[in-house]
Amino acid sequence: MAKQPILIPILGDQLTRTLASLKGRAKDNTVILMMEVWDEATYVKHHKQKIVLIFSAMRHFAAELSEAGWTVDYVKLDDPDNAGSFTGEVVRAIERHNPSAVHIVEAGEWRVQQAIEEWPDKFACNVEILPDDRFLCPHSEFRDWAEGRKHLTMEHFYREMRKKTGILMTEDGKPKGGDWNYDKDNREPPKGDLDPPPVPKFDPDDITSEVIKLVGEKFSDHFGDLEPFGWPVTRAEAEQAADAFFAERIEKFGPYQDAMVHGSDDMFHSMLSTSINCGLLDPMELCERAEQAYEDGKAPLNSVEGFIRQIIGWREYIRGFYWLHMPGLESDNKLNAQRALPEFFWTGETDMRCLSDCIRSTRENAHAHHIQRLMVLGNFCLLAGINPRDVQDWYLAVYADAYDWVELPNVSGMILYADGGKLATKPYAASGNYINKMSDYCKECRYSVSKKTGDDACPFNPLYWHFMDRHRDRLASNHRIGRIYSNWDRMDEEKRSDYLESAEKFLDSLEPASKGWARN
Repeated sequence: MAKQPILIPILGDQLTRTLASLKGRAKDNTVILMMEVWDEATYVKHHKQKIVLIFSAMRHFAAELSEAGWTVDYVKLDDPDNAGSFTGEVVRAIERHNPSAVHIVEAGEWRVQQAIEEWPDKFACNVEILPDDRFLCPHSEFRDWAEGRKHLTMEHFYREMRKKTGILMTEDGKPKGGDWNYDKDNREPPKGDLDPPPVPKFDPDDITSEVIKLVGEKFSDHFGDLEPFGWPVTRAEAEQAADAFFAERIEKFGPYQDAMVHGSDDMFHSMLSTSINCGLLDPMELCERAEQAYEDGKAPLNSVEGFIRQIIGWREYIRGFYWLHMPGLESDNKLNAQRALPEFFWTGETDMRCLSDCIRSTRENAHAHHIQRLMVLGNFCLLAGINPRDVQDWYLAVYADAYDWVELPNVSGMILYADGGKLATKPYAASGNYINKMSDYCKECRYSVSKKTGDDACPFNPLYWHFMDRHRDRLASNHRIGRIYSNWDRMDEEKRSDYLESAEKFLDSLEPASKGWARN
């Protein structure tokens, strides 16, 4: 009588050959289950390219596992018996394979993990949920670090991760170069002809082409351009993309990581977050490659440190923060923002050139870089008082690298200050001057960034003061921005009224988005 196998479900963001559930497993006694399910593609209406990326990467990963000798049970979206949910598909797989146990790595998202934790009560066989050791900081370690701290400052956490990993550390335990953080050297505005090298694009093979056809048929009402599609969908392609970054763009990544240029969607950014977040690339390997580039004299320390900080600092911190504060984080709205997301976030039809360009890039590429997300799109949502749930759904739906664990704390805490300051020490609010300094958007905009009020003034200018005025009771005591109110108080009453009236006139002109764009 054949021995009962172990059933190992692998989710779409767990496409890693060294996944904890695969370590030490015998191939002849294991069935790997992979499943494309309707619930995951539509709980928010994800960008078409995001769905293609994940489904194609899953199919390629399954093929690689099969070629390596694993037994893979792969359920496609259009399988007529597809149950449409992870739990439903595991139920069907248990019926097919009669396993002795189900082993699964913990989910990255709260919603999925809650479903998995119900499996032991639903299934007759044993269920073992394994920690995701692809992250440096386990949940328990982050909780221990956070316990008793009044402020969960990322910089303090980052230094602990540097010490833990030894990345960019000297033998005597000091940071290489003498400083922990070189952010002060990474704020160059765009100047001259920067001419960033193109990011590698990968032609769809037969598998990807089949998925593109499927997505075009099944998800035609979802946001975003389906083609051209050029994201890496295999580890080999992702490694090629990483090679190109370290060879061609890391040198200028640091100084210009906050710069924005109209029509230049990628700048010097790595564009590797999609591959990292679905498991095709190992974050620590990338950090080690970055450090080696510095040691070899191929990249300056400020660029290398900035890249590493985004991974072992910010990425790990955001994940820990998410699990520490869920599920309350998704309903936080400490600033009581109630305005609906404007329609132009879906259409891009706005005279604000910065917003229009960022939305265009988002529609065409399922991507915009972090300053576009934070200081253009996010800054607008903060100042305009857009409901956090609308903003969360939008960011989760439109970006190919967006998963709930990374999107939600960034949007709720960093962008919207909806958590009341648990993550960010101040709201990241800015007038048009910041965007003018860090981009070329304002030069040809219909609005004038130098005008503060009136119909031709950059809307960010009056919106900034409108935001500050309406939240004075909460923000005036904040040591990082409290002095701003001294500037407001020095203005005469007529000037303050002009700011507020200009902002209100603009806000009244916003057309709310039609229902059904983001969440089913």
